[in-house]
Amino acid sequence: MGCMIKVENLTRTYGDYTAVDNVSFVARPGRVTGFLGPNGAGKTTTMRIMVGLSAPTDGNVTIGGHRYEDIPNPGRHVGVLLDASAQHAGRTGREVLLISARTMGLPDSRVDEMLALVGLNPSEAKRRVRNYSLGMRQRLGLANALLGDPQILILDEPANGLDPAGIRWMRGLLKSYAERGGTVLLSSHLLNEVQLIADDIVMIGRGKIVAQGTPESLLSQTGTFFRAVEEPQLLEALAANGISASPLGEGFLADAEALQVGKVAAAAQITLIELRPADGGLEDLFLELTADTQRDFTEGVVA
Repeated sequence: MGCMIKVENLTRTYGDYTAVDNVSFVARPGRVTGFLGPNGAGKTTTMRIMVGLSAPTDGNVTIGGHRYEDIPNPGRHVGVLLDASAQHAGRTGREVLLISARTMGLPDSRVDEMLALVGLNPSEAKRRVRNYSLGMRQRLGLANALLGDPQILILDEPANGLDPAGIRWMRGLLKSYAERGGTVLLSSHLLNEVQLIADDIVMIGRGKIVAQGTPESLLSQTGTFFRAVEEPQLLEALAANGISASPLGEGFLADAEALQVGKVAAAAQITLIELRPADGGLEDLFLELTADTQRDFTEGVVA
């Protein structure tokens, strides 16, 4: 079974609210794909659709060419961690993994291997999950995802609750998993965490993909960011002057200096709303692309 995750024109609406809006991207074998966006951007909804927990309103997702619900014994092919807290609080860590192992037809010895791999010692494995910290639940959830030796991992905010040493450990684990040919898709709202681990980045804001590429290609987005009242006319005028422009967040990115874009706009009597150089770190790009979603969290905050 192939290892690619393919998301095609995925849309999910709840009444008048569009949680995921025509999203398309691919997560490839041998690479870690970072699914990056602020809270509420549509990451979890997309992942829930991937593993059959929510139905799409439109579009589809295939994993190795199959819909998740059509994969026999899916835990042997796809490791999933969507909510580390959604584990039976009354069972011990070891019991949680034993039930999964037996469901998948795996030997009990695999449970001990996984506990060792994620750093839960024998006394921690005997404790009930209700007495686990969030970081321990994340480790247990990761052990569960890796139990069936899957070719694909789908992880929602896997670093949540981990201390810095735990985050470094997880980064090493996932990188080596991808190096052995596995496909890793992990979501996060933490830019630096994704930047350190991802081979490819897919950025989402308000349910739409706003940028995708390698961290290097996203970092090297130089040129001029602009927004205008008469955008179609400006794009036409720029093209006539040999300047190409591509959509970027709420505006466009032109492959020219700000002065050139300004001159073309002035000559065509076009009103510019915003015009500035677009060079800057991935952090600037992330904040720029998701500016309208970030505003929700900062309004009303007194400095």
